[in-house]
Amino acid sequence: MKHQSLVILDFGCKYTQLIARRVRDFNVFCEVLPHGTSIEILKEKDPIGIIFSGGSASVTDKDFPKCDAGVFELNVPILGICYGSQYLAQALNGTVKKANYDENGLAAIKYKKSPLTENIKDSNTYMEHDDEITALPNGFEIIASTEKCSVAAFQNTQKSFYGVQFHPEIGNAEFGSELIKNFVYNICKAKGDWTTADFAEESIKIIQKTVGSGKILCALSGGVDSSVCASLVSKAVGSQLTCIFVDTGLMRKNEGDEVVEAFKNFDIKLIRVDAENRFLTKLKGVTDPEQKRKIIGEEFIRVFEEEAKKIGKVDFLVQGTIYPDVIESGLDKNKLVKSHHNVGGLPDHIDFKELVEPLRLLFKDEVRKLGKYLGLTEQLYERQPFPGPGLGIRVIGEVTKIKLDILRDADAIFREEIQKNNLHKQGVNQYFCVITDMKSVGVAEDAARTYKYTLSLRAVSTTDFMTAECCKIPYEILEKASVRITTEVPQIGRVVYDITSKPPATIEWE
Repeated sequence: MKHQSLVILDFGCKYTQLIARRVRDFNVFCEVLPHGTSIEILKEKDPIGIIFSGGSASVTDKDFPKCDAGVFELNVPILGICYGSQYLAQALNGTVKKANYDENGLAAIKYKKSPLTENIKDSNTYMEHDDEITALPNGFEIIASTEKCSVAAFQNTQKSFYGVQFHPEIGNAEFGSELIKNFVYNICKAKGDWTTADFAEESIKIIQKTVGSGKILCALSGGVDSSVCASLVSKAVGSQLTCIFVDTGLMRKNEGDEVVEAFKNFDIKLIRVDAENRFLTKLKGVTDPEQKRKIIGEEFIRVFEEEAKKIGKVDFLVQGTIYPDVIESGLDKNKLVKSHHNVGGLPDHIDFKELVEPLRLLFKDEVRKLGKYLGLTEQLYERQPFPGPGLGIRVIGEVTKIKLDILRDADAIFREEIQKNNLHKQGVNQYFCVITDMKSVGVAEDAARTYKYTLSLRAVSTTDFMTAECCKIPYEILEKASVRITTEVPQIGRVVYDITSKPPATIEWE
């Protein structure tokens, strides 16, 4: 079954993935592509609509980012957001200039009647721009304004071209989701045919066709993504699948045993490989985060290759790569956020016929829905996210066995305090510790000087892991965690709490 799809052309906006999540919320498949994607590829995608993302560039710059001019001749609706709206206006012979005012943050906006603004009331929206549209192209009209920005939204209903100077995808933009839904359904005429059941059914058929009668290995970490992936592939090929759990020595406290126990009752062949020494040897002396990720990614692959040879001829390797991994590892390699160990961190040569990544187009919450649909236990599909490189990117500086053991003990205490107070069921979506490479002076009970590691606690609230807000954990809980950690983990002398949101930070420190 061919689904309707919508394409987002990414002009370098930090919120682009969030636009895609908003569209997916309405059961419409959405794909993010670089702004320079050729018209031939876009025609093959056959989208019902195209969204131009925002971006940090200005159309007044000499070499501003553009899309293929053929996009405007595809006869499909277009929605430009922020930079995307300015680019849309200028490309069609409108005028964009540097604004003589700043408009950042929430702004009161007034709407006029339009297919894009149906059932939307005058409210507050989120602005982030320093250019303004001073003249619209022929055939366009204004449909929204703020006190400072006269062209806050515009339309050409004949062409189905729309532009908004604000960011409707941001959570605090009132009626933002409704505006995107209006574009998707009122203007693009979406049917809402992107469902979990259809995805599962189609994925199983694709996996069966790809693998045939061949043997396949699955990189099983016990996390949400790899667990759902293993379950999906198992339903497709049954006994042809062997799952390999690589115990890298970079896992949380007792996690290796917990993973094996969790899959004990599944009809899946699971092999546990103790690889702590080889990973720590490879990471010795390495402090650069990107290098860590690449080393861990390559070593994963080498372990799988070795295990494959023990099993016999294995042509396929399945990984739980999800869409944010792909995007953050760089649709545009010049816009890399960080190399995920299973995407940008993969080595150039892989001794498998093909990688199978059935979750590659899904966001995290879609993976959870799929896990529930496939019959996984809530313990597995609601498991707290854990990065593929494990604690290797929660140890700042060189990764050593000593620092890992310190971090494991401290992290277990913090997670225990969060769970004892049921905060994990009250909007605290991810919570963990980071051991820094910094030591600080302290004082012992006998007044002796100490010099111990500084540990950071991190807890965020998020619906999609594309953006995240620092959780306002009650002070008494943070204090209890700090006292326990500095008492029960003698190598820690100072505990701090990270209050940075994403953006500007990422959820992980490295």
